[in-house]
Amino acid sequence: KIYMTLLGLLLSIVACAQPRFKPGDVVPKPYLKVFGYEQFFKVSSLPEQVMARMNACSFKGKTGACWDDLSYLKVLHCDLDGNAIIGEMVCNTAIASDLLEIFKTLYQSGYPIEKMRLIDLYGGDDEASMRDNNTSCFNQRDITAGGKVSKHSFGMAVDINPKYNPYYKVRNGMTRIQPKGSEYYINRSEVFPYKIEKGDLCYRLFRQHGFRWGGDWLSGKDYQHFEK
Repeated sequence: KIYMTLLGLLLSIVACAQPRFKPGDVVPKPYLKVFGYEQFFKVSSLPEQVMARMNACSFKGKTGACWDDLSYLKVLHCDLDGNAIIGEMVCNTAIASDLLEIFKTLYQSGYPIEKMRLIDLYGGDDEASMRDNNTSCFNQRDITAGGKVSKHSFGMAVDINPKYNPYYKVRNGMTRIQPKGSEYYINRSEVFPYKIEKGDLCYRLFRQHGFRWGGDWLSGKDYQHFEK
């Protein structure tokens, strides 16, 4: 009985001593070896502090999802150096469990995702987020070509490693590439990091969960983009 009491006390002390990690932090490998990674994969309703960050930024009150339609994800993702980084994402509740499973499998497989922060960190500026190779989901805005509400407005689309998987379209002899500076990555025969390819793990997981890939589009290509 005394042993069990002391053990319980020791575990309580260890739990209290655990560091508080925040999005963008690297979780040390020794910590993961002791405590595991499952605790970092969570879906919840939107915390008040997250809603405050989003208000009048990614959430503009335009056509799209309502507050009650959205969920907050925390996950782990790996960068090219194998670091385990805490990521965050706001998405539609309808795809929250899909994304949690996808990102958990990508993490377990060491599939590299450089950054995963709310787009509000970039003032809701999609171009700035893409240039920084930030993976994101919810942002109330029109589609890149304009004239229609984007699936991102409903939290039903995800952009993965966008700097290396750009949007590309030729119209009336004019070529449009987003983000700026990603022209090199339009040539998908080149070898470079963070590239999404048809048939790779990222592609297969999203397709298995019923998402469509922008790289399959005929009128243009959006290699970063998966939507439902």
